[in-house]
Amino acid sequence: MAIQVAVCGPRHCTDQDRADAHRIGQLLAERGVTVICGGGIGVMEAVSAGVRSRDGMVIGIRPNDSSEGANEHLTATVVTNLGEARNAVIVWSADAVISVGGSWGTLSEVALAMRRGGIPVVSLNGWRIIGADGADISGLIHTTSAADAVQQALEPLER
Repeated sequence: MAIQVAVCGPRHCTDQDRADAHRIGQLLAERGVTVICGGGIGVMEAVSAGVRSRDGMVIGIRPNDSSEGANEHLTATVVTNLGEARNAVIVWSADAVISVGGSWGTLSEVALAMRRGGIPVVSLNGWRIIGADGADISGLIHTTSAADAVQQALEPLER
């Protein structure tokens, strides 16, 4: 069975986030991974373009009642009419989650993935979650490069 990795990030992102997401998409596609994302603009569009540039498969999980607003690089689009609750569909459909940058929606996906447990959750230049004791919450993997993010997400799955 093919590995599925969710890539999450803001629709209004930095140029660095866009470049990182594009590279992550390329690297995942080169390894035969199916990518799941929100299917919109920003990080979602960049990762989708990266996947398609390597002839990979990318599935967009849309929040509204139509495919309106879906980016042109998607292989398939799933229309949910769930609003932000679609974030749970993205996370529960993935064997690992990589977040790029940060927005409230991205934080929601990271939190859902951490709550789910049992899967690698990687944050590339994004959210750090600090516990009441002031220490990073264990289990969220922080990284600063696209290649390392992909490696950290896939290594436990490929063992």
